[in-house]
Amino acid sequence: MMVVGIVAVCVVIAVLAFFVPRLSRHPQNGTQRTLGFGSRAGSKAPGPLGRLLSKPFNSSSRAVGRSGSAGRRARGKMPF
Repeated sequence: MMVVGIVAVCVVIAVLAFFVPRLSRHPQNGTQRTLGFGSRAGSKAPGPLGRLLSKPFNSSSRAVGRSGSAGRRARGKMPF
C-alpha cells in the first residue's frame, strides 16, 4: 500500500513540476521532509535493522526528488 502511495505522490509531483515549476518546489520539499522524518525514526533501531527500516524512506525521498526534477527538466525542453 505504501508503494502505491509513493508512486501516486511521484506522479503528482512530476505533473505539478511540468505545469507549474515554481509552485512544485514547496510540495516536493514537504514530501521529502516527511519521508526524512520516517527515515530518521527507522534508523534509530539497533544495528542492521535500523538500516533496513530506514531504506524505504530514503529511496522514496530520492524518487520524489527525481520525479520533480524530471518534470521541470521536461518543461524546460518544450519548444514553447
